[in-house]
Amino acid sequence: MTQTASTGTAGPETAGRVQQGVGQSAGRPDATLKVTGEFAYSSDLWLEGMVWGVTLRSPHASAWIRSIDIGPALAIQGVLAVLTHEDVPGEKFYGLEHKDQPVLAIDQVRYQGEPVALVAAEHPETARRAAAAIVVDYEVREAVTDPRLATEFVRRQPVRVGDTFEAEVVVTGEYEVGMQDQAFLGPESGLAVPAEDGGVDLYIATQWLHVDRDQLAPCLGLPPEKVRLSLAGVGGAFGAREDLSMQVHACMLALRLDRPVKIVYGREESFFGHVHRHPAWMRYEHGATREGELVYVKAEILLDGGAYCSSSPAVVGNAASLGVGPYEVPNVDIVATGVYTNNPPCGAMRGFGAVQACYAYESQMDRLAAACGLSPVEIRIRNAVSQGSALATGQIIDSPAPLADMLRELAAMPMPPAATSDLLDLPGGVSQTTHGEGVRRGVGYGVGIKNICFSEGFDDYSTARVRAELIGGEPHVTVHTAAAEVGQGLVTIQAQIARTELGIERVTVATADTQVGSAGSSSASRQSYVTGGAVKAACEAVRARFDGLPPALALEKFGPIEETREYRHRPTYPMDPVTGQADSHTQLALCVHRAVVDVDVELGLVKVVELAAVQDVGKILNPLALEGQIHGGSAQGLGLALMEEIQVREGKVLNPSFTDYLIPTILDMPPMRLSILENPDPAAPYGLRGAGEPPTLSSTPAIVAAVRDATGVALTRVPVRPEHLVG
Repeated sequence: MTQTASTGTAGPETAGRVQQGVGQSAGRPDATLKVTGEFAYSSDLWLEGMVWGVTLRSPHASAWIRSIDIGPALAIQGVLAVLTHEDVPGEKFYGLEHKDQPVLAIDQVRYQGEPVALVAAEHPETARRAAAAIVVDYEVREAVTDPRLATEFVRRQPVRVGDTFEAEVVVTGEYEVGMQDQAFLGPESGLAVPAEDGGVDLYIATQWLHVDRDQLAPCLGLPPEKVRLSLAGVGGAFGAREDLSMQVHACMLALRLDRPVKIVYGREESFFGHVHRHPAWMRYEHGATREGELVYVKAEILLDGGAYCSSSPAVVGNAASLGVGPYEVPNVDIVATGVYTNNPPCGAMRGFGAVQACYAYESQMDRLAAACGLSPVEIRIRNAVSQGSALATGQIIDSPAPLADMLRELAAMPMPPAATSDLLDLPGGVSQTTHGEGVRRGVGYGVGIKNICFSEGFDDYSTARVRAELIGGEPHVTVHTAAAEVGQGLVTIQAQIARTELGIERVTVATADTQVGSAGSSSASRQSYVTGGAVKAACEAVRARFDGLPPALALEKFGPIEETREYRHRPTYPMDPVTGQADSHTQLALCVHRAVVDVDVELGLVKVVELAAVQDVGKILNPLALEGQIHGGSAQGLGLALMEEIQVREGKVLNPSFTDYLIPTILDMPPMRLSILENPDPAAPYGLRGAGEPPTLSSTPAIVAAVRDATGVALTRVPVRPEHLVG
């Protein structure tokens, strides 16, 4: 569906030329449709003559497959096809970074929920009954579920600098982060349509159209040009749609039957159908002078990658390179390791390896502050990076990084009012479990640093095609990229850039698809940077052909003008396998949080009273959308701090539902105070700095620090549960 960006109510002009351009809170073209329920998500797709696909999944975390009997399924009326690994027309393995994941299980299953067989039927319920009728003979074997006992490594990355590992003040701690789910509201879904040329057209909710295609085509035995993907409406992503889910399965069925095939996961299946945030086990040791200046940091970071690789190597790299946080540390000895287990596969989720490390190093900074007799803010100010500082990897921060000033501004923000006697404002809220007795208030701080864009030498670019023409006598611009709009407001930003660069109000952003060059993934807070850069470059090329004339006159004289441009950020380099030294990151972003909580120390209930945040974004492209990103990232950080965890026992997921997997609601999210700074990065388009992920890092340790402040309990694991606070 093409989305036309409306100019909406007139506002201040941008660059003296256009309204709703860069710097303005331009309206989202999909906003009204989403609010009214009329927006077409991928699960709403429909085509005459389509049939339904269903996936049979393993109930075991680890087992040999002795046989598969599809006869009982084929005997059910209305069943059109049942496929196993023997029916995969091309390569039988795929993967985001390594091809280690089977399209359908071959001789074994490595995690609960692994796809084993596919069914297509005229009705979805028929397909479900048929899948349940397939008889699989499993020989269950012992599963490797404790990553500390795992022997297969995804990646092991040290970061080492300096040789002094003694200090006057030393604090140590062991920390654990549970498995968090992206918990998007729109389940995995899509529609595969066989084409007359023997290829297939796939309408899909994804984060990365071209990499989906490049994984699909070999498995389908087709050249890439015969596998065409178009973005369908996406109901949230947060990293979980970087990997394939039902894409190859729907296409296999469609090509087998020569009919359109739709697959939609239910909520429970969705928990098994995508990757999650890596659980982590971390041991840290910080050494400092008595005055609180860091001398060294030692750390061991263990990440459970689950059954398959996904993006675990990059997650390990981020955890290692950012493992000491935004602090100047002359001596570092970090080893980050990702391992294979028979737990659910883990991969990308907002924060991408930096979240886990941030919880540990920020907890350590609070311990160090107490040991040195300093406040949590002062210890961070004394060690804060700034422009010109070196990361643990040796990379120099070559753009503004005013962390000390950000902390001072945060600390100076007004505190929320004291607790009231209103029962709805107390821990437990509408449940009215307390009348105020046993409620204690706490304040905590958190700081995070996140890399923006892809790192370690990845060819990270985006492509944009921009066409300017007269339609009905008025100038009009069409922007076409393959960048996935996953709810972050990218469609709006592309239109804002086109208006600003070309001085033309009427802009249409075409549906993202693979008929234009790759835009990379909608992850790593990168799309405003790279796709924004590509749209800007293509618009500049179009404007150059105006020959100095106003748009209407230029287009009347020269006719339609179209230009395509690729945009690449500056190069990055792989980390040294022994020392970790490298300029591995494109850009770095900072966010700091202060959390105020009320805790019922008798019942173990926590209410987050307020979150305050200061974030430097380089350049604000859309103020309202930016505030939404900071609120949203903070909400996911709150979830990790207090409630969100996939419970896995012996490789089995115990809570695959939104009844038992809890995410923050409007009743859990507190008011927020925001200060958004604009210190431009000279290397980035408009000086912008990716903004979606940093709030997720610092909100979690700030909230947990506030709970510690209220209770005096050490709290070394997230999410914090009531039983951790009492008893």
